[in-house]
Amino acid sequence: MEKIIIIGAGPAGISAALYAARGNMDPLVIYNGIGDLEKAEKIENYYGLERPLSGAELFERGIAQAKVLGVRFLEAQVLGIGGFDTFTVKTTEGDFDTESVILATGGKRSAPKIPGIREFEGRGVSYCAVCDAFFYRGKEVAVLGNSDFALHEAEELKNVTPSVTIYTDGKEPEFSREHPIAVNTMKIQAIEGGDRVSGLRLESETAAQGEGEAQPSFYPAEGVFVAMGTAGSTEIARQMGAELTEKGNIKVNEDMETTIPGLFAAGDCTGGLLQVAKAVYEGCAAGISAGKYVRRRRKSS
Repeated sequence: MEKIIIIGAGPAGISAALYAARGNMDPLVIYNGIGDLEKAEKIENYYGLERPLSGAELFERGIAQAKVLGVRFLEAQVLGIGGFDTFTVKTTEGDFDTESVILATGGKRSAPKIPGIREFEGRGVSYCAVCDAFFYRGKEVAVLGNSDFALHEAEELKNVTPSVTIYTDGKEPEFSREHPIAVNTMKIQAIEGGDRVSGLRLESETAAQGEGEAQPSFYPAEGVFVAMGTAGSTEIARQMGAELTEKGNIKVNEDMETTIPGLFAAGDCTGGLLQVAKAVYEGCAAGISAGKYVRRRRKSS
């Protein structure tokens, strides 16, 4: 079993890894690409930079620095985290048990720009299958997405209802394994309903193939679960039942611990200034606090 698993390899994740490693915690960092740091063309307002660096350069330097201290890295997509006293991090490369987790994958993602998503949030549109699957027992449900994250959410829903379809919104499926769940690759025009969601309006197959004028088709669904892209820190925290702030960020205390003991968060996912300096500070605090948590836990047991 791991002592600490850190999810994310940006400034917050690497900072957490450095302090956890110096505290003899032998952390494992799981990451899936560079993330939002890639958008930074130049960073020149961070301490110690003689010249501006691109986000990609800073990302690569951070990983190299952590590897010098013996930090281990695994490139994989995190699908979700289970457990409470100890945790199981579910990834595309297998499951990993750990005593503590630090979430550091950046800020919450904006919802896809599909008409109806915002309007029906809380009235049929959900962002967490683990949280809300119970309410859709035996009902027709849709999952929006084309990656393993969407497949994971669909499989969670399959435990309570046989009627699950993944809608990729015109994107090619990118699942890493075979599965029996129905997939519809047509472009989504809107999510529709009255008081609650009643279904999805899709572009017709003939229109998509250029064989005629667009004739939207309606596909019934009482629940729509949004799982576009990969699971970010906020999505994972919500799945686990950690409390969020009114603005939808992960709620943490001064030790960067969430409302779930042993689960920490750092960086953009906690809100506030979206700056490298703030992410590094919070990563430092989370790495130190997670180490203290593991030592207390082992001493008490």
